[in-house]
Amino acid sequence: MKGTLWLIPNTLDDGDPLQSLPAPVIEQVRLLRYFIVENEKNARRFLVRVGMKALLEEIEFGLLNEHTRAQELEPLMLPILKGTDAGILSESGCPGVADPGADLIRQAHSSGIRVKPMIGPSSIIMSVMAGGLNGQKFVFHGYLPPKPPDRIKKIREIENRSKLNQETQVFIEAPYRNRQMLTDLINTLSPDTILSISADLTTDEELIKTARVWEWTKFDTDLNKRLVVFSFLKT
Repeated sequence: MKGTLWLIPNTLDDGDPLQSLPAPVIEQVRLLRYFIVENEKNARRFLVRVGMKALLEEIEFGLLNEHTRAQELEPLMLPILKGTDAGILSESGCPGVADPGADLIRQAHSSGIRVKPMIGPSSIIMSVMAGGLNGQKFVFHGYLPPKPPDRIKKIREIENRSKLNQETQVFIEAPYRNRQMLTDLINTLSPDTILSISADLTTDEELIKTARVWEWTKFDTDLNKRLVVFSFLKT
């Protein structure tokens, strides 16, 4: 009998998971003794916050991050194949969404392992919900190119795509490059394109604002070192 791979969401900030995650998620986490995580130290801190401090010595951790190679996935799967339930715990938000867990999840399907997603916060989905753009048709690009000429070319390319398909374009950026990204968007996009910014979702500093690009030139918006999801729609 194979185990189940539970997809465990995490908070979007450093807050209390008991306040932001549904009770069934917390209950399931407390039943697990094998977690596949991006960072063991952060995972241990999460487990302490959900009331598992006394159980940490019983818990086994497997490491899965952006540096994990394909051949390293199989050892992570072995306990599950032998009948142990496991939880993929994201650093932030939902596993498999802008997250390195997708490769292991796909392998679980190939191995006949039951995959069970659990409800939790996703900054991408929350930004689409709150932005007021086209939630029926959108695409998430991850990170745009870091070099300015390539980034500006990409912005123009996906704006054309947005106009052609009436499709919301969603992407993220490294926090220290947010200021430059906003500047490039304002200088590159058509003035009437609708730009939405969601920053620090679920925190006390949360910012959600949607306006035409020309209107953003009037706002004093400092996004430096904040967790931001950008989206726009060319109507």
